[in-house]
Amino acid sequence: MLDPRDTILFDEIDENGPQSYSRTFSIPAEDLRRDEVIGVGPVSITANARKGELPGEYVVDGSFGFTADMSCSRCLEPYPFASSADFHVRFEPRSETPRKLDEEVEIPPDELDVEFYMERAIPLRHLALEQIQLSIPMKPLCDESCLGLCPRCGANRNRESCTCEEPMGDERWGTLREIQARMKKRES
Repeated sequence: MLDPRDTILFDEIDENGPQSYSRTFSIPAEDLRRDEVIGVGPVSITANARKGELPGEYVVDGSFGFTADMSCSRCLEPYPFASSADFHVRFEPRSETPRKLDEEVEIPPDELDVEFYMERAIPLRHLALEQIQLSIPMKPLCDESCLGLCPRCGANRNRESCTCEEPMGDERWGTLREIQARMKKRES
């Protein structure tokens, strides 16, 4: 049996009206399946669920917060990360009509907050995991001005200077550089 404190139960909403939920979860970094996440602190989530306007639709509004240790995408150093935000999700029943696996479907902008369900129970932990995934930057940075690692010697350029020569640029553009140099010669 599902613990009613851990799960949004649509039958409960149908029977007793809007429901409120508040939980804190321990979520291992491995559950996020993101290499840049080193560790995750406690994840808190509050949610208010009610019936929507469409048949079988349920609306969940809430907020979440968590802290994590991340690995910078440029210098690979760990740094602390914190996020908290509000969310709005609409749950609608999944269509019974089967779709081809390779069929493309365009999602209209007003349906970006819609999730489809088959089960009439939504685990709060899954909702929290989804919100965490949405809040983690695609390329986490310890600082916007992070200089990253030297591509030649691997030195962390935030902490030390390396003696590597700066590359002249991509060799594939060499012909264009030659043309540019010839044009400058003609002008002078």
